[in-house]
Amino acid sequence: MKFNSLPLYVKILAGMVLGILLGIVAICAGFAGGIDDWVKPFGEIFMRLLKFIAIPLVMISLIKGVGNLSDIASLSKIGFKTIGIYICTTVLAITVGLILVELIAPGKMVSPESAASMQASYSTTVAERNSQAAEMAETPPLQFLVDIFPDNMVGAMSDNGGMLQIIVIAILIGVAVLFVGKEKAGPFMGLINSLDAIVLKLIDIIMQYSPIGVLALMAGMIADTAGNLELLGALGLYVLTVALGLLLMIFLFYPLLIHFFTKTPVKKFLKTMPPVQLLAFTTSSSAATLPLNMETVELKLGVSQRVTSFVLPMGMTINMDGTSLYQAVAAVFIAQVLGIDLTWMQLLTIVATTTISSIGTPGIPGGSVVILIMVLSSVGIPPEGLALILGLDRPLDMLRTVVNVTGDATVASMVDANTRTE
Repeated sequence: MKFNSLPLYVKILAGMVLGILLGIVAICAGFAGGIDDWVKPFGEIFMRLLKFIAIPLVMISLIKGVGNLSDIASLSKIGFKTIGIYICTTVLAITVGLILVELIAPGKMVSPESAASMQASYSTTVAERNSQAAEMAETPPLQFLVDIFPDNMVGAMSDNGGMLQIIVIAILIGVAVLFVGKEKAGPFMGLINSLDAIVLKLIDIIMQYSPIGVLALMAGMIADTAGNLELLGALGLYVLTVALGLLLMIFLFYPLLIHFFTKTPVKKFLKTMPPVQLLAFTTSSSAATLPLNMETVELKLGVSQRVTSFVLPMGMTINMDGTSLYQAVAAVFIAQVLGIDLTWMQLLTIVATTTISSIGTPGIPGGSVVILIMVLSSVGIPPEGLALILGLDRPLDMLRTVVNVTGDATVASMVDANTRTE
């Protein structure tokens, strides 16, 4: 069988395995630095291509999705349902994380000597993150609301970090199209449809390069974490706790939602998502995975284009089930290591702050670290405790991104099923 005839997820999986093997061989041969110089750049090219297409995809798909709705009432129904479901799944994910970390208590298994050693290793990084979190904490309480409304369209479109602003711009343009009417807006929507076809073709072209990009990303990650492998043994139970919670979301919670709230067979959903999940795992970026997720949900799960183009970009920004679960487990784990007993009120505070802060968590690798410091501070846990888990953040970031994108696809299927029954 020729490699080109293999399914995309098989190619991505092959690239991931080869990348891991290449990273291990490089470490054993003392060539880890060479991976950064000669292999990792190809992974960075892949990430740049994915980020390059993210803004055009979100902008065009949202304008098309909103502009093709029958009226403003349809937009309101889809919007409220989407946000409501996202908040519910986030709260449940956090609750699952808190239950597991309290039952397993991984923090009580880490020796004081190991904790002190890890804190010393990451003291500089913690100081930088702590400073960033302090700046965010000093902003007015409603500043996040002000920030989602751009004062310059071109400026908002120049930075992937301003995805909420892009969503606002696209929704406003789509709403204006609805008010203008299909006759006057016809030529504009024709242009949008053409641009949509071009963007989708660009995604197909970029994804042909994905096995190479994934190989390079995995090799670079293995080489970069070579000096931190010993931490995996000391914090193994913590990793298992987070992984167990995330896997429960993927293989139990989301399939139950699919079974009870959609007409999509659970087996079909589980068989359809692996290419998206593998890409999310290797890139650790919901934003980078968005193009493939949209294509998969619409073409293979049969979700309508108007729902896909609205729910998935919105979910990439505000739906962070995996990230929220991870932050809850991490906060309690750090408290356990430092000997801090959290009250029920503090646990409820973690649920509230994690849910609210997840809305502003960037869909990029490591975007949750600064937010986690704010969660720690909200319940009186020293932010310096973040040093305990920094060495393990990257591999766990990969798995929680899988949960994030799977949750987005699940909610899109639920919203679509609900709107069709009305």
